[in-house]
Amino acid sequence: MHRLARRLRPRIVLWGPPVVAALYAIGWGVGEAGRWSGSTPWMLVLFTAAIALSGRYPYISLGLSVVIPALQLIEALEPPTSNNWFMYNALGAVAFIVAFGGTGWARRLVLPVGAVASALFAARLVIPSVYDSWSYWIGGPDAPRLNPENPIREDFVVLLLASMLFYLAFWALGTAARSLLSERRLGGVLVQAEHRLEETDFELRLSQDRARISRDVHDTLAHSLAVIVSQAEGAAALAARRPGVAVEALGNIAAVGRSALVDVRSLVESIHEHDITAAKPTIDDLQGVVAHLRDVGMDVGFRVLGDPRALSPAQDVGVFRIVQESLTNALRHAGPTSRVSVTLDWQGTGLAVLVTSVGTTTTPSPTTRGVGIEGMKERARLMGGWLTAAATDDDTFIVTAYIPTPLLTGPLPVIADA
Repeated sequence: MHRLARRLRPRIVLWGPPVVAALYAIGWGVGEAGRWSGSTPWMLVLFTAAIALSGRYPYISLGLSVVIPALQLIEALEPPTSNNWFMYNALGAVAFIVAFGGTGWARRLVLPVGAVASALFAARLVIPSVYDSWSYWIGGPDAPRLNPENPIREDFVVLLLASMLFYLAFWALGTAARSLLSERRLGGVLVQAEHRLEETDFELRLSQDRARISRDVHDTLAHSLAVIVSQAEGAAALAARRPGVAVEALGNIAAVGRSALVDVRSLVESIHEHDITAAKPTIDDLQGVVAHLRDVGMDVGFRVLGDPRALSPAQDVGVFRIVQESLTNALRHAGPTSRVSVTLDWQGTGLAVLVTSVGTTTTPSPTTRGVGIEGMKERARLMGGWLTAAATDDDTFIVTAYIPTPLLTGPLPVIADA
């Protein structure tokens, strides 16, 4: 809070007090010209210093607010007179400035200092010495009083309350001005923070869009390109011995290439349309992916355990992409002769996904940020779940994922093979 207050302290607190002090000194210097007596000039110097230092050195100014009436009380300085007692309005200026721009204990000490200074001022004015006492300013000791039996106490209480009210008024004005300025400055800070938040949100959305586009491009093309590479390698190997099979493989390459081109066009259109009308793949489309891989010679098993439940659109797309990427990795790293098993298990409180591939396996590299295994893990995390991927010693690569869904309430799930 103190650091915030220091940041909010306006520059006027630093250069304003010297200006006010100069005006104060000039005003009293001109007004009292020719009527100076005793130590009155020293009073003016001390009061002027209290004002001038109140912005940068508030503790010194508060100290002078007590020292000046204390010196007058012990007669080290000339006591207030009917001509110069109003010099004490300098203490009101000090109270205003410190309450307005002070920090920490300086602001907390304003009222206690005001109480002590008011008491010293009142005490000095009621000392019953000839021409020094307040009573001579209002008609002498014989002037009418509310409490004739104890006029000194009456004068002290009246002067103390009047001084405190005067001091309190300036403190309240300074506090109110500080609160108003702080509110306005905090409002400006809030507006700037909102602008920064909007900019950060925009940048975050751009970053998320870039990551999503990167994943979508990878997931869309990686599968098709893996099939094309596998078919091309097979066609090259069989071109001489089995030209019919090679021709069939070339036809598959053309079909997969056309499908990939359509997918890329759909992805580009979805980017331009902000995904409002673009169709997205779902779990139901996995059967087509499995059939496609079977057509190129892979041994792919697919089964669903339990009764499928509704997923959110993001979860639907995410599960499809995880399985698709797992199958693509199996084709890319183990080849078309690998055996792959895909299991979607709905029997628990969520969807468990298990993809195992057996073949001459090389572990997929997770080094590319946002794609491959790291991309699958990120998708699972965004769906509120988790994913692991690891190879075993017997050339088996296992991908396990869990996506939480609402609890299933109803009959026991039935195992279904597909």
